[in-house]
Amino acid sequence: MTLPYVHQRLGTGTGALLTPAAPDTRLDDLAPHLLTLLAEAGHLLIRDFGPSLDDFNALVRRCSGRITLDPARTFYGEVAQKVDSGTDALGLHIENGATPYPPDLLWFHCVKAASAGSRTTVCDGRRVWERLDEADRALYSEQPIVYERRVGESHWRTFTAFSLGDGRSPDDVTADDLRDLSGRDSTTVTEHPDGSITYAFRTHAAHPTHWSRELAWANSVFGPSYNYETPDIRFADGTELPQDSLDRLMKITEEVTEEIDWRDGDVVLIDNSRVMHGRREILDTSRTIVNAQSFLPAS
Repeated sequence: MTLPYVHQRLGTGTGALLTPAAPDTRLDDLAPHLLTLLAEAGHLLIRDFGPSLDDFNALVRRCSGRITLDPARTFYGEVAQKVDSGTDALGLHIENGATPYPPDLLWFHCVKAASAGSRTTVCDGRRVWERLDEADRALYSEQPIVYERRVGESHWRTFTAFSLGDGRSPDDVTADDLRDLSGRDSTTVTEHPDGSITYAFRTHAAHPTHWSRELAWANSVFGPSYNYETPDIRFADGTELPQDSLDRLMKITEEVTEEIDWRDGDVVLIDNSRVMHGRREILDTSRTIVNAQSFLPAS
């Protein structure tokens, strides 16, 4: 079988660069191959296929079982949302990792690349875990961490209604609907008189990934909180994450972090259970990148 792509190693890890095998190859031709490639690579950079925004939306739909969203972002088509999180550098994180709703797959499409700076960073959590000393491995294995955050009423209602997809409007859903979506064993949801809620979500900072039992230090401990309150992050027993350990993790993650230097039309696909991402400072505010979040098809 002739493959529609040329596969090259991307950076120093297992990431992969896919380019067209022939001039008439379309982005959609990659759909049957992407998840198999992603399982090995952790993240894929798909370049020179010249997709439109509609092509990107269609690819996400075809490769996903279900689409999710960030209620603070604007939609561009059926599934893509504009990435709008200021201009500062953003720390490494898995998408929605500080919530009970991290997607399986994270997609990016570069509509217009920046003339300078603004590179997206990626960091394979498996490589981080391999470099941790025994003390830090034990620290993050012994107990989960808890993210606690207050969320405004419009955001949690919009997210719940979209996720349920049963025709109800945001005004019709309840906090119990959100509790059912969140998983009552791992998450508590507290309602407030002003309509906002506070959730407390328990999960491990290092964990197996979708396609492997190997542990990856993949979480949102260093992640941003643009559009939302900064979460309180601590161990499940209430103790704070030790600063000396966080300093070591910051150093290790930076050592294995790589950068995606965007070109117009690029598409990036990330295994959100394994690979964290972030961003260098935006120096060219005319750059336009959209993203999509989705879950794997049912097996």
